[in-house]
Amino acid sequence: MTPSILKSYDINRDTVAIVPAYSPEYDTIVYETDHTYYVKELAHSMIERACIEGGATCEGRRDAVSKLINVSSKIPIPIDPLNHIYAFPTHSPSKFECIWIFYHHIHTFKKLSNQTLITFMNHHQLTVDITHSTFEKQVQRTSFCIVRLTQRPVERKRRLEYV
Repeated sequence: MTPSILKSYDINRDTVAIVPAYSPEYDTIVYETDHTYYVKELAHSMIERACIEGGATCEGRRDAVSKLINVSSKIPIPIDPLNHIYAFPTHSPSKFECIWIFYHHIHTFKKLSNQTLITFMNHHQLTVDITHSTFEKQVQRTSFCIVRLTQRPVERKRRLEYV
């Protein structure tokens, strides 16, 4: 049975992962908490559109995070910080095999030789072709990004109170 194919997809709080498809009929597979979608749109296009709707370009968010957490590759993206939508790439976003993982949906992850098995909050599992240590580094980078972006207004308020 051929799956229903969407022309485009809007990233939202239910988006769990965006995976490249090895199919001539669709470009990506999008996993949500309760659905799987087959989409004729590349991940980068979905992420760029969602960033714009969240108030900035993807490039602008990438540059800001790169400076905030001092990283230059595989930078996590605060797609829509107000709605707590943060994602990180498993590989360079320019590589076809790059999978985008949405941070708040990760329940656990474990080592499988040179791969990592992710279990999401909805109990769906996904095996990604990166080492456990690389995956863990991406989770930590994203966590640090979230901390830096959410503590910033509090720190600014404290400075104003003590000046």
